[in-house]
Amino acid sequence: MTRLPFYPPKINPFLVWMLQQASPWIARWIDRLELVVSAEPEVPIATLQQQPCLLLCNHSTFQDEVVLFLLSARVGQPFYYLAAHERFQGIRGWFYQRIGAYSVRRGLADRESVRQTLSLVTRPGCKLVVFPEGGCSFQNDTVMPFRSGAVQIALQALARLDKRSGSPGSSGSSGSPSSPDLPDLYAVPISLKYRYTGKMSVVIQKTLNRLEKAIALPPAGDVYQRLRTIAEHVLVNCEQEYGLPSPLDLNWNQRITRLKAQVLQQCEAQLKLTFIKGEPDRERVYRIRHALENRSSTLMPDGTDGWDVMLQATARVLNFDAIYDGYVSEKPTPERFLDTLIRLEREVFKIDQPHPKGYRQAYLRIGKPINLKDHVADYRRDRSATVNQVIQQLHGTVQRNLDVLSEATARGISW
Repeated sequence: MTRLPFYPPKINPFLVWMLQQASPWIARWIDRLELVVSAEPEVPIATLQQQPCLLLCNHSTFQDEVVLFLLSARVGQPFYYLAAHERFQGIRGWFYQRIGAYSVRRGLADRESVRQTLSLVTRPGCKLVVFPEGGCSFQNDTVMPFRSGAVQIALQALARLDKRSGSPGSSGSSGSPSSPDLPDLYAVPISLKYRYTGKMSVVIQKTLNRLEKAIALPPAGDVYQRLRTIAEHVLVNCEQEYGLPSPLDLNWNQRITRLKAQVLQQCEAQLKLTFIKGEPDRERVYRIRHALENRSSTLMPDGTDGWDVMLQATARVLNFDAIYDGYVSEKPTPERFLDTLIRLEREVFKIDQPHPKGYRQAYLRIGKPINLKDHVADYRRDRSATVNQVIQQLHGTVQRNLDVLSEATARGISW
C-alpha cells in the first residue's frame, strides 16, 4: 500500500500578517464576498483572542475557509486549519501550509494528523479551525451531522494533561474532578450563512437557460417548475446509468437514497470492500477513494479502466449527500435556489467549483463556547457518551444560530 505524505503546518507569520491586511480586498474582488460578524448576546468575541479554541463551523461552500481567514484578520491572530489531504497539491498546497493548514485523510485513522492536532490544541492561545461535517454540504441553511474527531482529540489531550498533573481520579475513577491547573480549551460553535446582496432573478434565469440548453430541455413553467424539470431529467439519467428504473411509487427522496446506495454498492463490489452496516454515505465515499489512491488502475467488468468512473461516481454521492426534496419549496430564497442550481451545474458540466453567482455577505455568528476542561472527568468515565453529548450540543448551537441568520437575512432579501 502506498503511504501518502502528511503535510504539516509551516506557518509563516509575516506572510499571514500580509495576507490578513489584504484579505478584505482580495475577498471582495476574487471571491466576491465580505464578512459580517455577530455573536450570541452572552458571547464576547474577545474570547477568541484570549483563549485556545477549536473553531467548529458549518461547511456549505469552498469559500468557507476564506471567510474563516477573514475572521482571523478581524481577531488579529493566525489560525491553524485542518484541511482535506487532496487540497495539498502543487503551489496551492505549499501556500496552504504557510498560512497554517495541515492535512487529514478523511475516513481513516490518520495518526500523523492526530498527533499534530494533539500538539496544537493545548498550545496557549492556539486557534484551530475545523469543519466537522467532514466536507461541503452545498447547502446554505442546514447542517449535516458532525464528525467527532476534533472534539475527541481535544478531550484526549486534556485527559493526558490531567493524568500527568496527578489530579484526583486521573487514573480513571468515576466522577472525580479534573485538576484545577488544567488549561482552558474552548470549543466554539460558528454558524456561517451567505446572502446575495443583489437581485438574483436574472442570474437564476441565465443558469436555468444554460442547464436546459445543455440537456436539450425546452423552458416550461415558472422558475421553480423549470428547476424541478431539470432535476428530474438529471435524476432519471443517473438512474438509467446505474441500471435502476424510475418507479412512480417512490418519491424523490427515496429515489435519491436508492441511487446513492446503488452507486456505493457498485464501487465497493468492484474494489472488494466490505460494507459496514450503519456507516454514513460520506464515510463510505472516503473509504472508496482511499482504495482508489492505492491502485494504479481499476478494471471494470467490461475491461475498461474504472478509476475515473468511480471517482466521478463518488463525487456525485457527495454532491447530493445533503439534498432533499422540498429544500427550495419550504423556503424559496435565492440562496436555496442557487444552492440547488450549483449542484446541478456540478453534475451536468462536471465542474468541481463553479464560480460565485453574485456578490455575497458572509454572515458569521459565534455561539456560546463550551469549555472542554469541564468535561474531562466525564470523558474519563465514559468517552463515547461524553464526546457525543458535546458534539450534539455544538451541532444544535450551529443549527440554531444558522436559523437565526436565515430569518434575519431573509427579511432583507428581494428577488
